[in-house]
Parts: sequence; C-alpha cells; structure tokens
Amino acid sequence: MPADAEFAHKLFSGPCEFVAGAVTLEALPNFGLPEVAFVGRSNVGKSSLINALVNRKDLARVSNTPGRTRQINLFRLRDQLLLADLPGYGFARVSKAETAAWNSLIAAYLHTRRNLRRVMLLLDARRGMMDSDRQVMGLLDDAAIAYQVVLTKADAPKPEELTAVDRAVAKHSAQHPAALAEIVATSAESKLGLPELRLALAQLAA
Repeated sequence: MPADAEFAHKLFSGPCEFVAGAVTLEALPNFGLPEVAFVGRSNVGKSSLINALVNRKDLARVSNTPGRTRQINLFRLRDQLLLADLPGYGFARVSKAETAAWNSLIAAYLHTRRNLRRVMLLLDARRGMMDSDRQVMGLLDDAAIAYQVVLTKADAPKPEELTAVDRAVAKHSAQHPAALAEIVATSAESKLGLPELRLALAQLAA
C-alpha cells in the first residue's frame, strides 16, 4: 500500500468525535487543526457521506427532512483533521430571511476560518448542478477558497447518466477559478469513491 494511501487508511480508521455545534461563528471553537468543510443542497447526503468516510453509522445526524440542519457541526478526526458539516442550502420552504442568514453565516465562515484548507461541494448525481449550486460556487470563488466537487448518490443513476452529469459539471467547474479540476463520484451506500476521497482529505491533514 503506498505511503499516502496507508496514512489515509489509518487516519479514517481512527477515532472521530463530534466536538462542537454552533449557529454563530462566535460560538464555533478554533482547534488549530486543518479544517475541511462539506457544503451542499439540503438532503444532498452530507451527513451520510461523513459517516461513511469515518466508518460510523450515526456520528453525523442524518435527517430525511430537508433544511433540518441549521448549525455548523465540527468533527475531530484523530486530532489531525477537522470535518465541518455546514447547513444545507436551496430548500424551497425556507424563507428569504433564512436564506439570507445562511448566506451571511457561510460567507463569514469562509472568510474567517484561518485553518480552512478545502471545501467539498456536494452535488446530487441524480440531479446534477442546479442554480443554487452555481450561486454557491460564486460565493466560494469570491472567498478564494479551493473547493472540490463531489457527486453523491452516484450509485443511483445509470452509468451513461452519471458520465453525462460528470461531464456537464466538469464543463461548468472549469469556468470557476477556485474549483479543482478533479470531480469525485461517491456513494455512501456502495462505498464508491470513498478511498479516493479519503486520500484527498488525508493530504490536507496535519
């Protein structure tokens, strides 16, 4: 096993614990560790993906109700990496005021978390990129934070459908300066893409 892959395996096989949850940045502690944020539309599967990455079933709470997660949740992985589960966006039943509050919170988070190394932008492979995703990509570009697109639930579409979504997303991502070129297709159920994603995250760890 290559050294990087071995480190990634050890990192994600080690202890991972919930350390903080906050609805304001002032209440969000700073642990001095490299931080990776997971962001995406409501019900895109952020919590499920985090659970799958760390081989846990219920570390991050999974809800079937879109828009349920309203706070930033932090998880500490082996005292080497922080995983941040950010509130979902794009839920139709959320008021304009709540949408504005989300934009304000996330913009402030992106500009003030000094140890933030990467944002993982999650897109539902069954739906591809939507208008709200494009808006968030603009927000990430403005903050000059490198981000990687991750397709979730990639076991659901047919192979040719997944390929079409991947190509369309890659074409749009190429227009965004802060977006990384590589797109990772994942599935929390089938474990598709998890080793590749673990390796990418491990390279950001202390």
